[in-house]
Order: sequence, then C-alpha cells, then structure tokens
Amino acid sequence: MKILKLYPDSINEKHIREAADALEDGKIIIYPTDSVYALGCDALNGKAVELLCRIKGLNPDKNYLSIVCSDLSQASEYAKIDNRAFKILKAHLPGPFTFILPAATTLPKIFKGRKSVGLRIPDNPIATELAGALGHPILTTSVPFDPEDPDSVEEACEPESIAMSFASTAQVCLAIDGGRGGNVPSTVVDIIDSSDPQILRQGTAQFYN
Repeated sequence: MKILKLYPDSINEKHIREAADALEDGKIIIYPTDSVYALGCDALNGKAVELLCRIKGLNPDKNYLSIVCSDLSQASEYAKIDNRAFKILKAHLPGPFTFILPAATTLPKIFKGRKSVGLRIPDNPIATELAGALGHPILTTSVPFDPEDPDSVEEACEPESIAMSFASTAQVCLAIDGGRGGNVPSTVVDIIDSSDPQILRQGTAQFYN
C-alpha cells in the first residue's frame, strides 16, 4: 500500500490530487480527520460505497452513512439544510461533529433507505482539501478499533499501523499519513428536526444549541 506523507499546515497539492484520483477510480483510502483516522471512498460511486460498507461491516439500512464535504456550500448540494440547521452548522463547523440531516436526491440509491445522511466538515485541511479536489463528498467511516483494548487504540492513532492492518485488502490502495491521529470519534447530533437537536453520541467535542 502506498503511503503519502501530508502536513495539515503545508498541503502538498500533488499528493491531494493523487489521493483524489484514487477515489475517482473507485478505490478506498485511509485519511486523517480532526477526530480519528477514517476509511473513505467517492460518495457518488455506488459500487465503491457498497464495497466500503462490506469492508467495515456496515448495513446501510441500519447504520447512518456519513460524508465529508469541503465546506457548507458543497454540503448544501447533498443534504437538505434549513435556516435553523444552517445556523447550527455554521456555529460548529469545521469541527469534530457529525450532523444527521435529510439526504438530498443527489446522493446515490444506497442512501435512500434511511433518507438521511451524516454530514462532516472536519477541522483538518487534508480532509476538506481532498473533498474539494474530488469535487464532491467523500463517504467516510472511522477505522475500526476496540476502545477497550489499549493496543488497538494505539494502532488506530498511527497511520502506518492502520495501513499495515489493511495491507491485504486490495481495494484499500492508499493511506495518507497526516501525523498521529486521535482516538475519540466525532460527536453525532441529529438535526433532522433542527428545532430539537438530539445528541446521539458524545464524542470529542461539546455541542451547544
């Protein structure tokens, strides 16, 4: 597996383009966010989304599917954001949050079962630049680890260890090393009814309304 070294404070556009090209080719990559490292694919490529769900063991009918966007402008094309929701997103993003919103019809059929989507705009320029270079969202899911196992938690923070754990998975072709990652996932907030936000998972950040 190829590993690209990237620094959040000094983005190598060539490496971003290489990673975006891999996503466009239907491949799965490992990349950093502002919470934990993640597996990602082109969110508009239905086959790639199905593949990533199989690798992670996600059931689209039961599990929320989340996307990383470059900014709120891109996000508005793939999620339905009313005025109240927009104010909430504006106040918390970029940041380590996943906001559950109604999905727009621009997303592939695999999203239609639940009619909702998790929206992320991480406070990590590697992730947002990658979504910008791709031109549309990245389907994202955190790398698997056991929070009760210190060794598993430690491995999930180190990109080379993560890459090694997926070395035999041919479809995961590239890893972005953006430095040591975190081990606490994003805070998940349901704002489908934006007048009554519901915290579904308390993560690394506090939500305020």
